[in-house]
Amino acid sequence: MEDSGRTLVIVEDDAAFAATLKRSFEKRGYNVFHAAGPQELDEILEREAPGYAVVDLKLAGASGLVCVEALHEKDPETIIVVLTGFASIATAVEAIKLGARHYLVKPSSSDDIEEAFGRSEGDAGVALTQRPTSIKTVEWEHIHQTLVETNFNISEAARRLGMHRRTLARKLEKQRIK
Repeated sequence: MEDSGRTLVIVEDDAAFAATLKRSFEKRGYNVFHAAGPQELDEILEREAPGYAVVDLKLAGASGLVCVEALHEKDPETIIVVLTGFASIATAVEAIKLGARHYLVKPSSSDDIEEAFGRSEGDAGVALTQRPTSIKTVEWEHIHQTLVETNFNISEAARRLGMHRRTLARKLEKQRIK
């Protein structure tokens, strides 16, 4: 078993993006493993105890939140950063509750991710916005929360939201959740 000090696991279903991140972190001295989903992550966790993890929120056929939970259960000290193409308050809160340290919106560079690894405290100085939440933002947060609750099953999410499956699919295509 590798020393977890500089061991990183990347859970990402986009092979090209994962390969780019892997190369970048290897150049920084990390021992990097890649998993495309929860099953591959479980196989890695049988052999390794990574000190760091980067997890894509939406994986093909699965939620990255399952991976965050598995990583945290394996070792609560693992520093986990969640990446997503569509940030929502609901998934950010769930990711943090399940053990993630940070939640970054794509595109994020390896510099952004490594900076997030190093931040262990919150920042009370972050500016609060005066802008009220728009109806569109509230709608997207509700849609995304429903998707999380249904493990990204479009048909079930549409049923729970009371809309036609194609309508939801069109909304998701416009927003390009990844």
